[in-house]
Amino acid sequence: MAGFSVQRYAPERSAWGRFTARDSVVRRLDWPLLGSAIALSFIGSLLVYSATRGRDSLTHGDPYYFLFRHALNTGIGVALMIGTIWLGHRTLRGAVPILYGLSVLLVLTVLTPLGATVNGAHAWIIIGGGFSLQPSEFTKITIILGMAMLLAARVDAGDQLHPDHRTVAKALGLAALPMAVVMGMPDLGSVMVMAVIVLGVLLASGASNRWVFGLLGAGTAGAVAIWQLGLLDDYQIARFAAFANPALDPAGVGYNTNQARIAIGSGGLSGTGLFQGTQTTGQFVPEQQTDFVFTVAGEELGFLGAGLILVLLGIVLWRACRIARETTELYGTIVAAGIIAWFAFQAFENIGMTLGIMPVAGLPLPFVSYGGSSMFAVWVAIGLLQSIRVQRPITA
Repeated sequence: MAGFSVQRYAPERSAWGRFTARDSVVRRLDWPLLGSAIALSFIGSLLVYSATRGRDSLTHGDPYYFLFRHALNTGIGVALMIGTIWLGHRTLRGAVPILYGLSVLLVLTVLTPLGATVNGAHAWIIIGGGFSLQPSEFTKITIILGMAMLLAARVDAGDQLHPDHRTVAKALGLAALPMAVVMGMPDLGSVMVMAVIVLGVLLASGASNRWVFGLLGAGTAGAVAIWQLGLLDDYQIARFAAFANPALDPAGVGYNTNQARIAIGSGGLSGTGLFQGTQTTGQFVPEQQTDFVFTVAGEELGFLGAGLILVLLGIVLWRACRIARETTELYGTIVAAGIIAWFAFQAFENIGMTLGIMPVAGLPLPFVSYGGSSMFAVWVAIGLLQSIRVQRPITA
């Protein structure tokens, strides 16, 4: 009939319909990424328990002390991931100045009487109740978000194709401040990770290659200058000396790496069996629940079990690369690239130092090593990756 039209209403989705709809958050999550991260944390809980259950001096007589805390850290980390997805990386983009200021404030707090020294690095804040905080872990995230915000602002707005030199200089200045403070702790391992993050971010942003090569040259010159001027602590110099000459002081500075290689080598193809490693139960490898947790996998799970950890880490990096490639905004690409550089280098350094192909730098293995700050930070990073994937446009 003329002048009369029938308006069609889409029926309201049921709870199951909202769950299974193509545009639902649950359906759009990267499940291989999430599943691999959860699997790594689960394997890590077994390795941490094996490494600590017989060490009464650490567990206060409770063999499940570290297992419970590792599970609790993982649970809090997953909750932080969910919160990050809910907020969204674009919302966090607007909050970067606040987050950056808080992270710098926390790092500076370490240099006050509230800071504490652990394994030679004055990089911790003791909270109480057996808990501590390592602010440099969260600084990695704010450096990624801050640099991405600056480098992508005018590109995503359509004003230019690539970040100009002035913008790149601002982004580098933003990263330099917390890096300088962390270097003064000294926490050389975290600074190395941050430097790799900065390079990864610049490469992903499309900045001129002159900046990349210039930073590489400046970094090399700076490392030589630091060595020649004696700015490193004695324990850091000893670590590099032991890396250059593994036979140097095997009962002293070279003890950790020598015992680590013995533990991994004794595992063979299938390992000695979970909780059955002689090096692990004999407590020959120091810091085995944190920096040297991979030695537990090598000894008790063997080449196959250690290889599974590498495969799972590879899946995390593969899915992160796919998210970086498929996003339609430069900001998302840069954030994902920074996380990729972070995870890839830190995993390589951690595993490499247990094999003797990298110097000991005191870096945890992502998702696997015991440590609340590290666990929280890597799960927030997973939340950022998932947010980038969830918020991308759906193609027909």
